[in-house]
Amino acid sequence: MIAELAADLKREAERANQRRLLVLAGDRDRGVDAAYDAIEAVDADEGRVSIVSTREGFRFERLAPRAADDLLGRTREVVVLDCHDRFVPNALGRAAGAVDGGGLLVLVTPSLDDWPGRRDGFDESLAVPPFALADVTGRFRERLVETIRTHPGVAVADLGGANDGSPGTGIAIERDGLTDPPAARPRSPPGRPATATFPEAVYDACLTADQSRAVRALESLATPGSAAVVESDRGRGKSSAAGLAAGALALDCRDVLVTAPAFRNAAEVFARAREVVGADGSDAENAGPGDDPIRVAGGGRVRFLPPAAAADLPDDPDCVVVDEAAALPVRLLERFLAAPAIAFCTTVHGYEGAGRGFSVRFRDRLAESEFAVREVRLDEPIRYARDDPVESWVARALLLDARPAVSEAVAETTVDDVDYRALPPDDLLADEVLLGEAFGLLVAAHYRTEPNDLARLLDAPNLVARALVAGDRVVAVALCAREGGLDPETRAGMYEGERVRGNMVPDVLTSQLRDEAAAEPRGLRTVRIAVHHALRGRGLGSRLLDRIRGEFADDVDYLSVGFGATPRLLRFWRRAGYRSVHLSTTRNDASGEHSAVMLRPESEAARTLLDRHASALRDRERDALSDAHRDVDADVVRGVLAACPAQATVDLTPHEWRAVVGASFGPGMYDVAPGAFRDLAVATLLGGGGDGDAASGADAGDLGLDDREERLLVRKVLQGRPWEAVTEELGYVSTAACMRALGSAVEPLVERYGTDLALAERDRFLDR
Repeated sequence: MIAELAADLKREAERANQRRLLVLAGDRDRGVDAAYDAIEAVDADEGRVSIVSTREGFRFERLAPRAADDLLGRTREVVVLDCHDRFVPNALGRAAGAVDGGGLLVLVTPSLDDWPGRRDGFDESLAVPPFALADVTGRFRERLVETIRTHPGVAVADLGGANDGSPGTGIAIERDGLTDPPAARPRSPPGRPATATFPEAVYDACLTADQSRAVRALESLATPGSAAVVESDRGRGKSSAAGLAAGALALDCRDVLVTAPAFRNAAEVFARAREVVGADGSDAENAGPGDDPIRVAGGGRVRFLPPAAAADLPDDPDCVVVDEAAALPVRLLERFLAAPAIAFCTTVHGYEGAGRGFSVRFRDRLAESEFAVREVRLDEPIRYARDDPVESWVARALLLDARPAVSEAVAETTVDDVDYRALPPDDLLADEVLLGEAFGLLVAAHYRTEPNDLARLLDAPNLVARALVAGDRVVAVALCAREGGLDPETRAGMYEGERVRGNMVPDVLTSQLRDEAAAEPRGLRTVRIAVHHALRGRGLGSRLLDRIRGEFADDVDYLSVGFGATPRLLRFWRRAGYRSVHLSTTRNDASGEHSAVMLRPESEAARTLLDRHASALRDRERDALSDAHRDVDADVVRGVLAACPAQATVDLTPHEWRAVVGASFGPGMYDVAPGAFRDLAVATLLGGGGDGDAASGADAGDLGLDDREERLLVRKVLQGRPWEAVTEELGYVSTAACMRALGSAVEPLVERYGTDLALAERDRFLDR
């Protein structure tokens, strides 16, 4: 029965060049046996079959659920996803995306009636301390089962029996999944445009007219000052087009730097580039992190670097290709605008990252640049025909096409028009529009939102969602996590190096900053916050945080947040009352930013926690800024210190005061006592508990230092940059002028912090 059903599905899929989904529900062993029957019935090429499962021992390629990313950039005839021990939503997206036209996606699941009530390994990851597995719900799978039972192109076979292998009543076909679509029309090769400059073989490799147009647009990368934007939904061939272009550019002796959130995202780029180079008879070597790039005789090459490293444009590439650009934050994307020529390839909807930071904010920045920009969108699927039911089912089940409310419906909204609303998971499950708009905002605002986050939103016991609504439209949303409140045994384990899930801030304070008591107070961390892109700058984000604080202040000890630090975000969170306690020593590979952790205390215990970590941050940064933080953006340093409420401490020796006064009011030199200047700079830039809105510290503002003088304190005094580099970066006319500017900047510091000896020394020079 299963064999016959699978054969019917495969024939229909091949005729329409679409894909079909077969769900085998019931006992796991029966499900695996039935999946083997299906594979044999469709006469699948064993080399093009993959099974994603926690089990081993299959004769086909087997991937663990956490390794399903390895399917990205690959095409398979049949993919079997074992959903029993550990059903990971991300793995479902990867598995579906790998199935080629005419292929089958097979899900081996528990009984559909029982599945939402079962708990597996993924659910265990949602049971973050102090919550238990019993606190995790099954709403995500409840919704998933509903889509399985109602969406076209989905076949369901009930294998009978319980999920423990006990005898059952036999197999029943609940749905056959057949849709009787029209046969697929054969594609005609698009051909080489008359004005094209790339070799004919490059255009012969294009499968659609859309892809040919994309390659034609990417020809512009041979010309400095050119930029191309290639957008598409997943499976339209944008990465292939980028790879064809990269190979052609390498044959033309160009150095092509490729970047993406991870190398696997760019695997198709390199596969197609190797094809182009190999077709020309050149020797193309393997490419990947740690391996040699694709090299071409004459000097051309295609190489990969992670985003943060690639943004520095090492070795001066001729052009840069950014694949999955929507998965990168805007600030990192902006750094690529220093390249001679640049291409941004981005997925409009897809689990690789569908953040609208690129389309909403960065596109304006690109338009304002000096680049001549060419844009192309790919709509026609390459690996399967239009109206593929598996594509639409995955988009529906995982909300890959979730969008915020249309701009026209909310454009006139002000902060006075909105209401504060809780978004309980049951309400989200019952209202698909509400769920889509709320999750769509999270996807739009953050480059890392993925299907696993949808499951967390619906099922994780530590998460709460809150929103601002205008009428029935969601215009701002925040996802918050309860943290801390951990028992002594858990705190001790964390201190000794154990990882505790879902407690980011307590983990940082305990394991990294060595404070075993830090996980005892209870916190509420803002994991994501998003405002509708048409309403940014109207105070909605601040209003939402105020309302969240009003609701939870009596229930937690502190509110917290962790994020990739930028001057704008540091100002936003400081104005919201949050204070700095940590700045990571390394950059996040995806965001390219150092991560900041900030707290807003609501209890005496939390104020004590903040005081000791603010003081530790003050003392740590005095040295870290000339070491691990030597390359941190000066305005980020200013923002972190401005939001640090530690009190200033200046305790210089008489000799150090004489050196400082001599360098500022007299003929002395900074190099005589750099440590003394460092103490003064830290004290000056600290917020000291002030509530001012400036990027700099409250004290610095009182002292009358301007932005450039504060950056001078950071770059020269705290980060120890060479005079010549500081002079050039800050725009001083000469090194001597930069030195004099530092002396002038230090004068009000002497007035503020100087001892009687220091002031007497100052008067000695003023009286001359």
